Amino acid sequence: QVQLVESGGGLVQPGGSLTLSCVASGFNLADYDIGWFRQAPGKEREGISSISGGDGHKYYRESVKGRFTISKDNVKNMVYLHMNRLKPEDTAVYSCAADRRMGQVQTVVAGTPGHLEVWGQGTLVNVSA
Repeated sequence: QVQLVESGGGLVQPGGSLTLSCVASGFNLADYDIGWFRQAPGKEREGISSISGGDGHKYYRESVKGRFTISKDNVKNMVYLHMNRLKPEDTAVYSCAADRRMGQVQTVVAGTPGHLEVWGQGTLVNVSA
């Protein structure tokens, strides 16, 4: 069964840090581009960051550039999102997604509507004092 499962969400104070994990099962992450998305209450889902399966090229939206870092471990079949200097406006459900088509994930993360093959269920991040 092809599946993505996120973990690592929780309550964190403003200015704090958190690392989210996304583990793949049923397929090899090294063959896929991976992206992180988030959806805040009452808002549309937005892309945050992506990493390509081939050369590991990383892409970040301006809202998180310099604060968030995406990485992956092909041996563990996992992708991570390291989040620093968190703000209350970062509160959202964070999801990872994967697609085999080169560039498709970055395109969707950047804001162009599109379909991605595999989605996780999400993990809640709550940034609050």
